[in-house]
Amino acid sequence: MPDAVQSSGRMGVAEVNGPSMAPTLEDGDQLLIRYGARVRPGDVVVLCHPFQQNLLVVKRAVERRPGGWWVLGDNPYAVPPGDSTDYGPVPEDLVLGRALFRFRPRGKDQTSLGARLSWAVTAVRPLPADVSASRRLRAR
Repeated sequence: MPDAVQSSGRMGVAEVNGPSMAPTLEDGDQLLIRYGARVRPGDVVVLCHPFQQNLLVVKRAVERRPGGWWVLGDNPYAVPPGDSTDYGPVPEDLVLGRALFRFRPRGKDQTSLGARLSWAVTAVRPLPADVSASRRLRAR
């Protein structure tokens, strides 16, 4: 893992691929990531996949367990889930950072003024820690 990625406070952008974080995040959403940020239960985090460390994964940190963070996708119907139910707790050093904001790109079909205004109002959203989601996911 490059040292630059582990440095605290560094910002970056990641793109969401797949449905595992729906409805919070959709395929194609862009995330503003703060690398090295303190992670709390309910945060959306970016991590290195425990078995394929060149693969970055976006999940919700549910709780800290012995061995690392238990992370789950928000979509219980995603197959395969690709989260801690598959690979167990994620070691702390593989959790790279916390997502601060979500940016949803404008769709090609959003050509009318009303559609563009609607997109502009909802395109950028903060991603605060969602403790209620953490509790709900922990119950799965």
